[in-house]
Amino acid sequence: MTISPDPALGQAVKAADRAHVFHSWSAQSLIDPLAVAGAEGSYFWDYEGKRFLDFSSQLVNTNIGHQHPKVVAAIQEQAAKLCTFAPAFAVEARSEAARLIAERTPGDLDKIFFTNGGAEANENAIRMARLHTGRQKVLSTYRSYHGATANAIAMTGDPRRWPNETGVSGIVHFWGPYTYRSNFHAENDAQECERALAHLEATIAFEGPQTVAAIILETVVGTAGILIPPAGYLAGVREICDRHGIVFILDEVMAGFGRTGEWFAADHWGVTPDLLTFAKGVNSGYVPLGGVAISGEIAATFAERPFPGGLTYSGHPLACASAVATINAMAEEGIVENAKHIGETVIGPELRAMAERHPSIGEVRGLGVFWAVELVKNRETREPLTPYNAAGAANAPMAELAAECKKRGLWPFTNMNRFHVVPPCNVSEAEVKEGLAILDEVLTLTDAHTV
Repeated sequence: MTISPDPALGQAVKAADRAHVFHSWSAQSLIDPLAVAGAEGSYFWDYEGKRFLDFSSQLVNTNIGHQHPKVVAAIQEQAAKLCTFAPAFAVEARSEAARLIAERTPGDLDKIFFTNGGAEANENAIRMARLHTGRQKVLSTYRSYHGATANAIAMTGDPRRWPNETGVSGIVHFWGPYTYRSNFHAENDAQECERALAHLEATIAFEGPQTVAAIILETVVGTAGILIPPAGYLAGVREICDRHGIVFILDEVMAGFGRTGEWFAADHWGVTPDLLTFAKGVNSGYVPLGGVAISGEIAATFAERPFPGGLTYSGHPLACASAVATINAMAEEGIVENAKHIGETVIGPELRAMAERHPSIGEVRGLGVFWAVELVKNRETREPLTPYNAAGAANAPMAELAAECKKRGLWPFTNMNRFHVVPPCNVSEAEVKEGLAILDEVLTLTDAHTV
């Protein structure tokens, strides 16, 4: 990679941003966006020439890293051939992307409806479920994130929902499994699984099974904690859905396309949903793209009945060409296998060893290149390092941790009282060890807050 500092240009980029760009999820006058000059592989850099190891994969979506040459070339070639075309036509890039995705989805999820991203994928999935069942209610967990559009944010369980919900969405929340902070007083994963399923059964009973269209789960909960479901939980939800005629939706927007060391996280547990949503890693976010993989039964509902949904850019040729190139590169270069190997032999062992050295680490959990380090004030009481949804002074320990990581050239992903280790799926062992060494050093800051 070639880094050519240009501070003057960086200042101009920053000035234009501050004058005209309205940023998401932010109080506009309180943010200080980094002006990015370039990126390659697992790194990006600013106009001063400072390089950062991207342990966030941006928004956990650059699964094949930055500027992968095969994907860049595919976008360029598609742009020269056919930049855009309406969704009603059969287009080579669109057809091939759908075929490659359907080859990898579990079970009979062979029809692909393309969207612009994950939120729209979830919107259309619940629309399909409601029309297929003739029911309205959708159940989702409190610890979740499904997107920022109307129904997707209502389904979301984290605090971003609070200022956005209307209270008339037909969404009902329930507690998913989380053994470390069990809402069911479970002492182990087996108890957590059994009690979480009983809680879901009770929720459905009191809501009226005949009113519930769908249950949507992140296969592995992402932003809200990288929560790995205990053995038997997803199969239990599948059985409950089958018994009550409820559509089972798995949101793999973040967990899919190699992130957990399998093409889809559902593959770890051998469970097939009725609908599976995806985005992010399908093309590493190089061009906006998401979608819904649809079972044969639900697809048949719309065989002679029009599906009342669509998007001008559904299956956009540039996006689909980038997906084709991404999927092929992942297969040719063993990127999914690399993610699994890195998780099993480097990230997992290194983080568990770190937990022995740092009293602020309460729990380490993850799969592939999808890990969370949960930080606590006290290991015995499991009191979080910072309160739930903390801001300002209350969030100071986590802000201090993130700032020190950036100072040392590591770009972190922090949320609540957690540090997520989510580098690209093709990250090297040396790069992971470089990032974890920095994390090991800066965790002395959080150790100072333990009691």
